[in-house]
Amino acid sequence: MNLSLTLYLIRHPRPLIAPGVCYGRFDVAAEDPAPIAAALREKLPGSAPVWTSPLQRCRRLAEQLHPQPRQDSRLQEIDFGRWEGQAWDDVPRPELDAWAADLLNYAPPNGESPARLAARVDAFIAELPPGAHILVTHAGVIRVLQARAEQIPLATALRRPAVAYGSLLQITISCPGKRR
Repeated sequence: MNLSLTLYLIRHPRPLIAPGVCYGRFDVAAEDPAPIAAALREKLPGSAPVWTSPLQRCRRLAEQLHPQPRQDSRLQEIDFGRWEGQAWDDVPRPELDAWAADLLNYAPPNGESPARLAARVDAFIAELPPGAHILVTHAGVIRVLQARAEQIPLATALRRPAVAYGSLLQITISCPGKRR
């Protein structure tokens, strides 16, 4: 019998950063997580482990949901390398064009590609035991997991609008290699 993961995906609160600035691994503060946590608690399974990206915008919300959330660096947002902290308008146009031409495989200088992001998220998911898990993470990670749950190409999921800050999305992913 195939088992599954029920994932409660929570995007971090709105970052406290100027509009139009590139941030992925850039560790920026976010709005107060307490009201978001209060609104989410009744929608989450009380016995499920809480996993979080170590970046403070996720970690602070996870700490509001559980006294000891489990941090995993594979839940961090994509690494935009040299683009981190720059205004998008200041990123060299040829680099943006190269990214647009190969959305899955292009990596910004000193950064990572969406395909590499997906590989580390897949490695994380492969280690989870079947059942419910709460993940406090980022839009890129959530898109990867949506693609897996919906069995759609990652490129399709990457073109979707990001889920809202502080929002909850419940998905189910089959674990074909895991059996009772």
